[in-house]
Amino acid sequence: MGKNFSKAGRLDANGLRFAIVVSRFNEELTEQLEADARECLEENGAKAIATCQVPGAYEIPVVVNELAKSGKYDALIALGVVVEGETPHAQMIGDSTGISLVDIAREHGVPVINEIVGTRNWEQAVARCTRSRTSRGWYAAEAAIETANILKTIKESNE
Repeated sequence: MGKNFSKAGRLDANGLRFAIVVSRFNEELTEQLEADARECLEENGAKAIATCQVPGAYEIPVVVNELAKSGKYDALIALGVVVEGETPHAQMIGDSTGISLVDIAREHGVPVINEIVGTRNWEQAVARCTRSRTSRGWYAAEAAIETANILKTIKESNE
């Protein structure tokens, strides 16, 4: 009979190590995302939380990759805000960073939670990043905790 890991994704961050990589571009919103992520992690027992600020969303994957390679973290959180303008630049940022972050997670076996929020306008960005338990920063932290616990349970079952 196969193993059932359905209850492994619990919101218990005790003993887990996290890193948050956050873009300074659109700082008034990314600061909110970071604050929400940190609050959620701490509320759920995290004590080890590293934070790295980078200039913009394009710089997030290279820093996340180095953190993943270090083997020091149970989950990584990527936070940024990209608002669509009159050019396809926002779509390029969203697509390329998203693909890169998935590749990093797969290559290093570390959850990389991508909350580089892409929106069509500033109002949508504000709605997704407003400080609360429903912001994308809070969601990112919950996803990081749950996914780290699932992977920990899987690894322990293989020992």
